[in-house]
Amino acid sequence: MKNEKMKRILAIAGVVLLLLVFCIPMVVALSGNFDTGTFMASLAAVIFIPIMLFVILQTYRLLKKRRTENPNDRIENIIFDVGKVLLDYDWDGYMQQFGFEKEKEERITEAIFRDHLWDERDRGLYDEETYVKQMVQNAPDLEKEIREVMLHSNDALGKMDYAETWVKYLKNQGYHLYVLSNFSAFALEEWRPKLTFLKYMDGIVFSCEVKELKPEDGIYQKLLQMYQLDPAKSVFLDDRKDNCEAANRNGIATIQFENFKQAVKELEERFGVK
Repeated sequence: MKNEKMKRILAIAGVVLLLLVFCIPMVVALSGNFDTGTFMASLAAVIFIPIMLFVILQTYRLLKKRRTENPNDRIENIIFDVGKVLLDYDWDGYMQQFGFEKEKEERITEAIFRDHLWDERDRGLYDEETYVKQMVQNAPDLEKEIREVMLHSNDALGKMDYAETWVKYLKNQGYHLYVLSNFSAFALEEWRPKLTFLKYMDGIVFSCEVKELKPEDGIYQKLLQMYQLDPAKSVFLDDRKDNCEAANRNGIATIQFENFKQAVKELEERFGVK
């Protein structure tokens, strides 16, 4: 607002200055001491000063453009992770709902969420029961509890209230939007109809459907090849550092997502996405 006010003041001052310049020859001509040399000089000023003001203005605009021009203002494609970016994911809060005693909760958490099987499950090579059986092997005496937690594990997911509005806005701004997310087949079966922001996507890659996982290079290349994306014109938002590093490794700029406001700010400041 301050910049706009200053621009208006300068514009008015410029108009007043030009009017005064154009009045100089008249003042000279009507003065009692008319001098041809002075009159010609005033005419030259009428021509010279507006030209100089125009040159100064154009030079200022050119320099300002060069200062503000960001080499990253080339982004055409915005790629989203889903969990903790467009969809809430809180397994810790979910576990607390069961009311397990602390030691038991810790053992179940280790058997499920902290085991490599939890991530591998998103690759979708086997059915859900196969993964559950392997998790049970981590704590056989807690089979009943592990099965109960896994049966309702989709309850750890929840909607982000900004997700659809944000995605729709970026789509209306002319950006091409994509999803690149690790997601289990079990969760996707229930949640896909609820992911209403997917209708704004130009392309979707879920790990369980392509049998590849982030941060492996293959899934990034799959996305780029499937939709013929130029990585140099793309930016990827993911909450995990290793996933961002893998995207960088494949030529894609990244923002490590912390929260909505931070991501929006970085998109604008680093990539000119408004």
